[in-house]
Amino acid sequence: MKMDAQDAAAVAQVLAGDRDAFRLLVERHGRSLFRLAYRLTGSESDAEDVVQETFLRSYAKLATFQHQASFKTWLWRIALNYSMDMMRKRKHEVAMPIVPGEENQSERQIEVANTCPGPDRLVLSAEVEDAMRNGIESLTRVERTAFVMRHFDGCSIEEISETLHQSIGSAKNTVFRAVQKMRRSLAPFVREAAG
Repeated sequence: MKMDAQDAAAVAQVLAGDRDAFRLLVERHGRSLFRLAYRLTGSESDAEDVVQETFLRSYAKLATFQHQASFKTWLWRIALNYSMDMMRKRKHEVAMPIVPGEENQSERQIEVANTCPGPDRLVLSAEVEDAMRNGIESLTRVERTAFVMRHFDGCSIEEISETLHQSIGSAKNTVFRAVQKMRRSLAPFVREAAG
């Protein structure tokens, strides 16, 4: 995948000694990097850490960047690796249960078109949200990354392939497996809606 012209110009400026040019790269890719990190980690503060660490690492290793590749894909690969390391370390930590009403619970609620949903709709929304979260958590790290990149960020199979260091066929299979698992997780709600 060819590098974007604006990214190439900014990278060249940074390598030539213009540190301020890196700010353009942060502005261009910060949001999408945060979305990826948030969907991988499930935590706003962890996602912020991933973004910060990704930009620190990319700045430090910018001289090793292969210019024929996409800068965005290179950043995403760094973020993916850091997120996976973070989640591996967290696996060994004891999880604290979330008390209802704490830690951005309102941000996790699914927004519905009706501003005054009835109790049955609220229960169904919470159940769908739980099924979606459980479905995403049931995916392997690679499947989760591929699913998020494809269905939340609209990345191409080529971008996913490059980020995951997979062939295009393997990337397609990874996305397919993730979609199949998500369909199984959400199947009860699809049947209810159809019935």
